[in-house]
Amino acid sequence: MNKLKIAIQKSGRLNKDSLELLEKCGIKIDNYKDQLKASSSNFPIEVYFLRNSDIPKYIKDGVVDLAIIGENLLIEKDYNIEIFQKLGFSKCKVSIALPESKEFNSINDLNNLKIATSYPNTLKKFLKKEKIKSSIHVINGSVEIAPNIGLSDAICDIVSSGSTLYKNNLKEVYVLLESQAVIAGNDNVLSNNKELLDKFIFRVNAVLKAKESKYILLNAPNDKIEAISKILPVLKSPTVLPLNKEGWSSLHSVINENTFWEVIDKIKEAGAEGILVCPIEKMVL
Repeated sequence: MNKLKIAIQKSGRLNKDSLELLEKCGIKIDNYKDQLKASSSNFPIEVYFLRNSDIPKYIKDGVVDLAIIGENLLIEKDYNIEIFQKLGFSKCKVSIALPESKEFNSINDLNNLKIATSYPNTLKKFLKKEKIKSSIHVINGSVEIAPNIGLSDAICDIVSSGSTLYKNNLKEVYVLLESQAVIAGNDNVLSNNKELLDKFIFRVNAVLKAKESKYILLNAPNDKIEAISKILPVLKSPTVLPLNKEGWSSLHSVINENTFWEVIDKIKEAGAEGILVCPIEKMVL
């Protein structure tokens, strides 16, 4: 039986989130600790635990079919790898940062600087596009300390919360790209396993859709049902069940997490009462 081969970080910020996603997709991975490879007991998939920087090459060479990986690394390696699904977690930016004491008014202030980075290809493309003449100093790890020890005038690195920059007296001045975790793969290899890939992505979508949605139950007078139904934005229409109290009904629907409070305010104004909101484990549409 064919199996999907998917790579995830051996360790690091994406490892935990990747394993959690697979678990929520109902994919059980047994005895994976300290292993290079582990199989699922209930889905035709093998998980490879690899060093993050090596994963794009393994995809390109067809050693693995898929990977859960940051967009930023795919852009840096530039192997023309297909992205099948954006996952919405592990969001970050690749940004240029300067010492707090250095003035920055425009992108032209980046000229004639020595910039330390572990993303040389991304930075090189940016400098070329913007016609900025600066030199690149490649560092693997702890890029943020470079200005403080005199190795560079600026850095180009991943920024998540910004706390690392703050601790090193640096300020973010320009964002080159925004990134998040994605499912990416070798389209040529996967063309022979499309049915299995579709099943996997279907499960992932069910988990992601549930994560961004909430189940809502509310009570409303019957003459307010139509107005409230027009406000509730997700699914075809709410479920309406009569209450024991004459002239009243219970409405059940789904609302999006991103517009949660806006929708709640509107349905309250439209006559909704007794509103209950519950998390959704899976959402299959």
